[in-house]
Amino acid sequence: MLCCMPGVAFVPALLVSWSSAAFIISYMIAVLAGHVEPLVPYISDTGTKPPESGVFGFMINISALLAAITMYIRYLLIEKQNESSHFVRSSCNMFTLCIGLMGCTGMGIVATFQELAVPSVHDIGALVAFGSGVVYITLQSLISYKSCPRWNTYFVCHIRMAISVISCIAFIPMIVFASKVSMTKIDWTPGEKDYTYHFMSAVCEWTVAFGFIFFFLTFIRDFQRFSIRISTEIHED
Repeated sequence: MLCCMPGVAFVPALLVSWSSAAFIISYMIAVLAGHVEPLVPYISDTGTKPPESGVFGFMINISALLAAITMYIRYLLIEKQNESSHFVRSSCNMFTLCIGLMGCTGMGIVATFQELAVPSVHDIGALVAFGSGVVYITLQSLISYKSCPRWNTYFVCHIRMAISVISCIAFIPMIVFASKVSMTKIDWTPGEKDYTYHFMSAVCEWTVAFGFIFFFLTFIRDFQRFSIRISTEIHED
């Protein structure tokens, strides 16, 4: 199915499907192994102990690479569109790409340094990944509005902005509630100390994570109209 997609639409499609599988597979393995409770664990909790840690680390690193490729293609696409429309500054487009690549680096840190092994490094990576991700999709939403109506429909722009707003709203309580959790553990049970903070923070974390996935899903239609040659020049079909 991915190979039949025109242009470079297979790239964000692969990113979305692979990232979704990474979250779901590691979650299922962790639950079946009895390492986490089924009710909304942290995403990182589902990739802390073997065997799910190996699956999580491998798949999230691939997701980070696919995200970086998708962001770079998006950058090239906007640059090509901007040649005729001049709807955004090139420096702004480059800044948005750099923010996105910072998020990809954070994802790599999260995948490499497990939560219980090196918690401080893991937490920094998660903060960079989620924080940069939220800023990236917000900036992309604003750029999308500037490219209307020639390169985007207002319907798509509204969807992107809605996802960005929801992700931003969820990101703040995710950090606030996580800061109130006084212990580092992965097996939580209802009623114990700080469980409510953990639960609320985990709900927000999953919301932000799938917000990113749904946002990149909106890139597929845009990427269908363009192809990239070996010279890295973007050409409109």
